[in-house]
Amino acid sequence: MPVIARFYGMIIKMYFQQSEHNPPHFHVVYGEYVGVIDINTLRMIEGDLPSKALDLVREWAAGHKNDLLRIWNTQEFISLPPLT
Repeated sequence: MPVIARFYGMIIKMYFQQSEHNPPHFHVVYGEYVGVIDINTLRMIEGDLPSKALDLVREWAAGHKNDLLRIWNTQEFISLPPLT
């Protein structure tokens, strides 16, 4: 699973497999915590991220929503800038 971005100890990844299931989403690893975030709604659909980490991920994803959907739809990896 390629790494899309890293910031504040969080690693953002996305699967690149035709068999990956909808809705469009990405994965977050933060220490021992993991989460799966729906790109369209920015809701955590799986996982146990702490609320502060989830807030930071949502802030980052809101600014890169179009890029994330393009990556999901084209399956072409691009690295995105971190949250600053």
